Amino acid sequence: MKLISWNVNGIRAAMTKGFLDFAAEADADILCVQETKMQEGQAEVPLESYHQYWCSADKKGYSGTAVFTKEEPISVTCGIGIDEHDHEGRVITCEYPEFYLVNVYVPNAQNELKRLDYRMKWEDDFRAYLKSLEAAKPVITCGDFNVAHQEIDLKNPKSNRGNAGFSDEEREKMTLLQDSGFVDTWRYFYPDLEGVYSWWSYRFRARDNNAGWRIDYFLVSEALKDKLLGADIMTDVFGSDHCPVSLDIDL
Repeated sequence: MKLISWNVNGIRAAMTKGFLDFAAEADADILCVQETKMQEGQAEVPLESYHQYWCSADKKGYSGTAVFTKEEPISVTCGIGIDEHDHEGRVITCEYPEFYLVNVYVPNAQNELKRLDYRMKWEDDFRAYLKSLEAAKPVITCGDFNVAHQEIDLKNPKSNRGNAGFSDEEREKMTLLQDSGFVDTWRYFYPDLEGVYSWWSYRFRARDNNAGWRIDYFLVSEALKDKLLGADIMTDVFGSDHCPVSLDIDL
């Protein structure tokens, strides 16, 4: 089974930059997107071989997640069941016979970490949500987690320490999530590989200079570790400030 996750930074914009061609060529079993920036029905996304499920923010043109899946899920849920978190379209969960798939767009701590307190609450509640699902069956969660976990995960760790996405607090929450039983699939296959990133600022020719961050992940329950076949970060795919990431797994 091939799964792909991509923060498209506006799916309507992405469709003018090759998104549909990419989706057709990649032919994933499940394609998860974040930052759709639209309500369902605002635009047609013509991927005929996929069932489509959308979780949109109350605020138009903001946030949002969607899942395109060849196999129809048993059930689909928007949000994590906590009103404080469920108005920005950040989580969509699909239940399949063997696992839960959780597509997430984690809130950004923002400049000067002004949303860090909320981010910390989100992290704890989201981790508890994943563990509650895992009590029933294994979990695959993917998306834009808005954190570079270790220094190896961004080009300029020293100058970025303490900034949003590389604060000690956010990094500790990612450590806690992994310590609670979730495997970072990219690092499972490439524990020491440097210089491979999934997001680049639009400023300062960051992508040309590969001054990037790895903030997009596939994490899986420990119970699925032996079923992992491969992981990829598709740095040659353009159309967003993020590139897609993928997971191959024997399910």
